[in-house]
Amino acid sequence: MTDFPSLQTQRLEMRQIQSTDLENIFKGLSNPLVIKHYGVSYSTLEATQEQMAWYQNLYNTNTGIWWAICAKLDGTFYGAAGFNDIHPQHKKAEIGFWLLPEYWNNGIMQEALTKICHYGFEHMKLHRIEGFVESENSNSKKALEKMDFLHEGTLRACEWKNGKWIDVDIYAKINQL
Repeated sequence: MTDFPSLQTQRLEMRQIQSTDLENIFKGLSNPLVIKHYGVSYSTLEATQEQMAWYQNLYNTNTGIWWAICAKLDGTFYGAAGFNDIHPQHKKAEIGFWLLPEYWNNGIMQEALTKICHYGFEHMKLHRIEGFVESENSNSKKALEKMDFLHEGTLRACEWKNGKWIDVDIYAKINQL
């Protein structure tokens, strides 16, 4: 990949996550409502540097690309979304996303994911985008279903989290472009 692609919709700008986003990333990935079904969390601003390095490493190694989701009008930070675990041979990637709770239920994630998926199919030449969602995470499952991701199955008791086994649902969208 060369220059980091910025993506825009009518209301949103998806741009490269920057060092100045550290506090916003921490705000999201330390929020109990966000991390309840998310695989990553941080208890300090300093520890969140690990996540910042992860975003940059994905891009530097061509194994993923994540965007900050912001208001186009004033730059307000809403959350983050992108691809990781890119497999060039199989032309597939895993999608991930999170949004600060004060912006839930405003159509922001659907608007952002529509643009991000289009970028993945058209510019990255992906054939398949996969989403792995904890079975109890109804909000993320609804977001993917609104995007025409199909539920392909459930991995039962496949991850140990917070002292119990959890199920993970697999969703996928195939390139129709």
